[in-house]
Amino acid sequence: MTKIHSVEEYIESNPHFEEELSILRKLINSTELEETMKWSMPTYCLNGKNVLGIGAFKNHFCLWFHQGVFLKDKHNLLINAQENKTKALRQLRFDTKTDIKEAAVLGYVKEAIENQRLGREIKPTRKVKDVVIPMELQDALKSNTELNTGFKALTSGKQREYCDYISKAKRDATKQSRLEKIIPMINQGVGLHDKYKSS
Repeated sequence: MTKIHSVEEYIESNPHFEEELSILRKLINSTELEETMKWSMPTYCLNGKNVLGIGAFKNHFCLWFHQGVFLKDKHNLLINAQENKTKALRQLRFDTKTDIKEAAVLGYVKEAIENQRLGREIKPTRKVKDVVIPMELQDALKSNTELNTGFKALTSGKQREYCDYISKAKRDATKQSRLEKIIPMINQGVGLHDKYKSS
C-alpha cells in the first residue's frame, strides 16, 4: 500500500467517495480537533490524543471513533467493525452521501471530543507472561544475595530470557554451565541478548 502524506491526497486517492469524504472533513474541521495523518489515514486529535479518523473502503466510507465505546449512540448508528478484537474502537459507516446526517454526525464528533477531554479511554493491555524461574537459578538466587538483588533489578523481559535460557537446556551439565555463564551478566545488570541489540 502506498504511503499517503496528506488528507487531500487521501481524498483524491478515493475518487468514488471524494465528495462524501470532503463533507465529513469539513464537518470535523468545524470543531477544535487537529487534523493530521496517521497510518496513511486522516486522523483528528485533541491535545495529541487520537479522537477519530476518516476511512474509505470499496463499498462504504466511515468515521472511526478511537474511544467510540463511550459514545451514547442515541441514533444506534455505531458498529464494532472487528467484533471480539477491538474494545474501544467504533465505526460510523455510510454507503452514500445521503446517509450523512450532518447534525447527527456532528453530535457524535462533539461527544467524542468531550469524552476525550474527560479522559475516557480504554488503554490497550499487553498480556504479560509470568516469569517461571528454573530450579537451578532458584537455588543460586537463594544462596547468593548479590545475584538475587541483581536479578530482581532486571526487567521481567530480561528475567524471562535468562530463565528460558536455562530451562531450554536438556542436560543438567548444560544447565549448570549456562548458569555459570549468566551469573556475572546478571550481576552487571545486563540482559542475555543485550550485546546483540544495537546501541
